Amino acid sequence: MDLQGTVIRPPSEAGSILLQVSLGCTHGKCAFCGAYLDKPRFAIKEHGQVLADLAWAARNMPDIRRLFLCDGDALSMPQRLLEEILDAVREHLPRVTRVAAYGNARGLRHKSMAELRRLREKGLGMVYMGLESGDDSILKRMNKGCGIDRIIEQGHRVMEAGLKLNVTVINGLGGVEHSMEHARETARALSELGPQQAAALSLMLVPGTPLHRDSEQGLFVVPDAMGMLAELREMVAHLHMKGLFLANHASNYVPVRARLPRDKDAVLHDLDSALAGQDRIRDESLRRL
Repeated sequence: MDLQGTVIRPPSEAGSILLQVSLGCTHGKCAFCGAYLDKPRFAIKEHGQVLADLAWAARNMPDIRRLFLCDGDALSMPQRLLEEILDAVREHLPRVTRVAAYGNARGLRHKSMAELRRLREKGLGMVYMGLESGDDSILKRMNKGCGIDRIIEQGHRVMEAGLKLNVTVINGLGGVEHSMEHARETARALSELGPQQAAALSLMLVPGTPLHRDSEQGLFVVPDAMGMLAELREMVAHLHMKGLFLANHASNYVPVRARLPRDKDAVLHDLDSALAGQDRIRDESLRRL
């Protein structure tokens, strides 16, 4: 497989075939993101290489049932190319039952409802979208490139098209100063959006990013372990959604996997126990990305 540079995928795609169809991200300006520092510009991979990678996967991974389209903004590619790739996946890997990809609100707004439904018909099953925070002021500081209303609008369009939506939020993104506001506003936005799945990871500063530079200059302070857990607890306490909620990314201090609303009280109990020092939290040495 021709995987160029840093390749990022969601934790739940650990066992998937990673098919790199694009490079980098169309926005690439989020203050916290160091995922594609080695790919400063978004690019579409040569179609012949994508087909060669599919042929390789067919020979070497014929029984794997899931496939993830990399890189960070694959759904911003032209519709014709996406449909050709999905057709090729079906041809080369007939046992694949679900294809997933990252999509951001800025790119998704250029897809019509008919185009999104067409992608679903051709095998796309899940879209991962970064909400990051439900607080517009935090998104502006992080240079997200779009606000809460647009993210919620595009998330609803994804689900209306029959695709599953998995939304990511970042614990700690408000810093110490705005920790609780970030938690409550993010819970509010997730509740309004109502995705089938939501996942929280904890902020880890990446050298070379604007947020890392702000931290070094004392302009941004990341919550410590107890601060992160208190923020996550506040988020869960104010969260009203029906679906799977995960906080089992390697960056998190306490792993959470919950079916909401059924498991909400159990999650709050576990977080309270960790905050009280009754349960061990993940050692810093194990929080590696």
